Amino acid sequence: MENLIHKPAAHTLQHDMLWLEAIIEVALALYFKNEQKYSNVKALTPPEIIPEDTSGYATILRRLHLNFEERLTLVMALVRLIKPQSLDVFLIKNKSLDTVFSEFGGLKDDKQHGFVPTLETVCFLLGGADNIEIRLEFMKIIYESNSLYKEGVLEASKHPVVLHEPLQVSDEYLGIIITNKTYSPQYNSKFPAKAIFTKMTWDDLVLESSIKTQLEDVKQWVTHSHLILNEWALDKTLKPGYRVLFYGPPGTGKTLAATLLGKTIDVPVYRIDLSMVVSKYIGETEKNLGRLFDSAAAKHWILFFDEADALFSKRTDTNTSNDRHANQEVAYLLQRIESFDGLVILATNLQTNIDDAFLRRFQNSIKFPKPKYKERKRLWENLLSTDFDIENATQVIDTIAAQYELSGGEMINVLRYCAIKAAQSGEKKIDYATIMTGIKKEYEKSNKTFN
Repeated sequence: MENLIHKPAAHTLQHDMLWLEAIIEVALALYFKNEQKYSNVKALTPPEIIPEDTSGYATILRRLHLNFEERLTLVMALVRLIKPQSLDVFLIKNKSLDTVFSEFGGLKDDKQHGFVPTLETVCFLLGGADNIEIRLEFMKIIYESNSLYKEGVLEASKHPVVLHEPLQVSDEYLGIIITNKTYSPQYNSKFPAKAIFTKMTWDDLVLESSIKTQLEDVKQWVTHSHLILNEWALDKTLKPGYRVLFYGPPGTGKTLAATLLGKTIDVPVYRIDLSMVVSKYIGETEKNLGRLFDSAAAKHWILFFDEADALFSKRTDTNTSNDRHANQEVAYLLQRIESFDGLVILATNLQTNIDDAFLRRFQNSIKFPKPKYKERKRLWENLLSTDFDIENATQVIDTIAAQYELSGGEMINVLRYCAIKAAQSGEKKIDYATIMTGIKKEYEKSNKTFN
């Protein structure tokens, strides 16, 4: 594991490992009443973070401003991964009882034959084995104000966190420490979300001006919510979160609008496909999405729930245990969405599928209709005339915009078809017949009559 740590990280990290070893030595000496010069482990101040150290580990320490207890907890979580032999001393047995010292905390890892530290281990180091006051103070830090868990640096199997919780560094922060790069969680059954990005800008989002105005209101809330709630002290009246419903046919710009909101204010947007969550992970929804909400709250993500009608639709039948369980998960998810401090966007094809009681809790509801002639013309101009050589381009674009009612997503599919045909010919040219063939294919997919 040591070979994976880049050299820039070695300075602070190595000094913190030595600091921890010194604390362990002092703590054990104090507990067993052996002679040594310190009366408290807090006399061993944490190593200074030198300005030249720009490593991921040093950056984390600077950003979080950890207190003594928190920094000790983080180093203890890392030592098992980087220098596990430092923990071997905790494997000693209590000879009078012929068993391990329970006050050391920790778990025995039979697979790796090593000691797995817990929060109890940190509490012991601080002097909390026999001192109830120290123990309660540490528990208060962990339960109420520990930024390591709030920020997602450490993972816990349950909340509130208990002292026998194994110390587990999250994949995200372990990645930052090892590679010195920002980590983006990958979609899987335990993390049912994926970061979405776009190269497009607001100019590429072709919508009626009234819709763009509503989107601008959402953007301004996210930008100025701290001023409104905190500096102006309106948090007594206004809740911190903001919930928006996007509804309309597929391909009308809902996902692009959500992505651009995040891009404009430099906030990550994570897309959750609720239809997939429900179909694949029924029974795991509460735990997995609970983990997602915790991460989003700590990192100020925008959450974009696509296909929202799959989970938020009206449910009246509870004939089976699965129906009742699904309703419980819906209730949990609605509660988490309503209590989320950030921006939540729900997207659905049909607004009528959303329960009326929940619909009233949205701060905004934005309809994304199929584009009219004016918008279709702008979309075709953006997609075709700027990148391809088209004979009589103005006339062609005007004709197809006027005669064929396609969404932006369907137009992109036509562009893809035309690009393939142009690539086959070896020239960046598109003719009218190819465009019409692409449009015909889109009509056939939707079972619409093509004239």
